[in-house]
Amino acid sequence: MKTSFREWAKSLKMPHTLVIVGALVALVLVVSWIIPSGEFLRVAKLLPDGKSVMVPVSGSYHVIPKHYLGPQTFLLAPIKGFLDGGTLIAFLLIIGGSFCVFQETGAVEFGIKRLVRVIGRKPALEWLFIPVLMIVFSLAGAIFGMAEELIPFVAIFIPMSRALGYDSLTGMAIPFLGAASGFACAFFNPFTVGVAQGIAGVPVYSGLAYRIAAWVVVMTVVITYVMVYAQKVKKNPDLSPVRDIDLQRESIEHHPDENERWDVRHILALSTFGAAMGLLIFGVLKYQWYMDAIAALFLAMGIVIGLMSRMDLSTIARHFVTGAKDMVGVVFIVACARALLVIANDAKIMDTILFYGSNVIQVLPKGITAQVMFLVQCVINFFIHSGTAQAALTMPIMAPLSDLVGITRQTCVYSFELCEIVNPILPTSAVAMGVLGAAKIPWERWAKWFLPLMLILVVLACLLLIPPTLIFHWGPI
Repeated sequence: MKTSFREWAKSLKMPHTLVIVGALVALVLVVSWIIPSGEFLRVAKLLPDGKSVMVPVSGSYHVIPKHYLGPQTFLLAPIKGFLDGGTLIAFLLIIGGSFCVFQETGAVEFGIKRLVRVIGRKPALEWLFIPVLMIVFSLAGAIFGMAEELIPFVAIFIPMSRALGYDSLTGMAIPFLGAASGFACAFFNPFTVGVAQGIAGVPVYSGLAYRIAAWVVVMTVVITYVMVYAQKVKKNPDLSPVRDIDLQRESIEHHPDENERWDVRHILALSTFGAAMGLLIFGVLKYQWYMDAIAALFLAMGIVIGLMSRMDLSTIARHFVTGAKDMVGVVFIVACARALLVIANDAKIMDTILFYGSNVIQVLPKGITAQVMFLVQCVINFFIHSGTAQAALTMPIMAPLSDLVGITRQTCVYSFELCEIVNPILPTSAVAMGVLGAAKIPWERWAKWFLPLMLILVVLACLLLIPPTLIFHWGPI
């Protein structure tokens, strides 16, 4: 009896995420042998906040002798990725270790149990749970560019969502897609809007009215998608792509007794965590803390929570190592993801990709120029995930190009900003892989779940670029 194609397709298993990213490293290496090497001249550009970045000079692209990377680069590039991503890797390991100490206190499960009981008494609160929290995280992404900072919240929202009858994907999506959507549709984010507008010569934080209106539209779509899915898996948990993972979580979790009372250790642990979250937000907003400072904060949090819970130092260390060990797989993926940029830079092909991408845009009809700019930015975003670095690379080329093709520089900046929509699915994104590592969800399952929403958002982004291209020339409003 012949096996049908559908049965054969179902029998196929997705390879491990590390295998997928490794294959991408090999592919980019091969592509680097084909794409010509070239570069732009670069000059220092002063940003509105007083900092300066090196930016390409429009029209200065020139071909240089081909930089061929040998096959050994396949093995060397991930090592360079480790070295290049040292701060991020330390951040992920410390987050994993500190949260393991926190979870071992039992305070997380206890606090969630009590919170869910309160929500259960008022059904309206459950309906507000997803939209309100997603809006909060979205505002954090839109205003101060929350990205890596959201990773610690994943460990809290997954058990909370599961306690409400949802699944781990819902718990991860609340902070992750909330912040990612806000980041992509930001109106005050200094790392994307501020830098890109400053380089493009557009008044900083101008175009606010349209950005806010577009943010409302995008968040409505994202929240609706998550809420519909959450209600579906609540009615039938077997529909969840991570059902087996959730069952495994349930088998090893500590479940507080219904009659168990608040313990001073629970209160101290939760209070310390709350204080750390407040200090995190204050530090990021007031002092622009980056990953090293945030990692130090969570390292201190883990130690303090352990001591308050009457753990001895050796017990704290054991739990910390256990939590850090869970992040090792993510660390390898992050190193391989950074290897892609290492290859592109060493082979001198990033400027070539930008040059030929801008040439394609130049010959297209005005009606689709902004959309193609957006798609080109999405391709570059596959390699470069730092909003500041991508703005510094692309805006000096794309902004003058927008003058030539008849669209505003404001629209050019917005097409760059919206490319962040694809970040949550990229296996090369350190934030995405860090979130998945904290959630203990394989990338391939997340990608399958998120792909329909991403396609919807890509189409929506193209539609949102139509009004500023054809209908009006937005100004400083």
